Amino acid sequence: MAIGERIHFLRNLRGMTQKYLGQAVGFPEKTADVRMAQYESGTRTPKADLTKTLANVLEVSPHALDVPDIDSNIGLMHTLFTLEDLRGLRVTEVDGDVCIKLDKSTGKTYHEMSQMLFAWLEQAKKLEAREITKEEYDQWRYRYPEFDTTQRWLKVPSQGLSDYFVEALKDKK
Repeated sequence: MAIGERIHFLRNLRGMTQKYLGQAVGFPEKTADVRMAQYESGTRTPKADLTKTLANVLEVSPHALDVPDIDSNIGLMHTLFTLEDLRGLRVTEVDGDVCIKLDKSTGKTYHEMSQMLFAWLEQAKKLEAREITKEEYDQWRYRYPEFDTTQRWLKVPSQGLSDYFVEALKDKK
């Protein structure tokens, strides 16, 4: 998620308007909402000092606004927090182990993410059972979803063709 999307999400979470947030970080009242709209839409990117000020006003770490650096532990944690916000990822405990799961109450997001994660689990189990090699597993992961055989893709006929069949069936009655 880009920094503008994070600003938008957190601003809404805090119940702030663009104008209010813009003024709170020091923009003049006349242009505060326009400037915030530019940052949220991605047409402008805030510099480090503004990012720090935005984070302070939004009462979050600057890491919560930045595009996460998953090569660092802090960046990875903020990526997981973003996934919690957007995809219903939840941290839990199972048999004394920390686990991550999907929140079923997220509906369609849960269903779609669950299908993808089960496809990944299937490949991981095949690797563990030595049904596939590490290279095959990596190829599946790095070319996902191209090599995913669990997804069922349907070709839907055009609306014109569909209408034709409906009319043809009506004529046969």
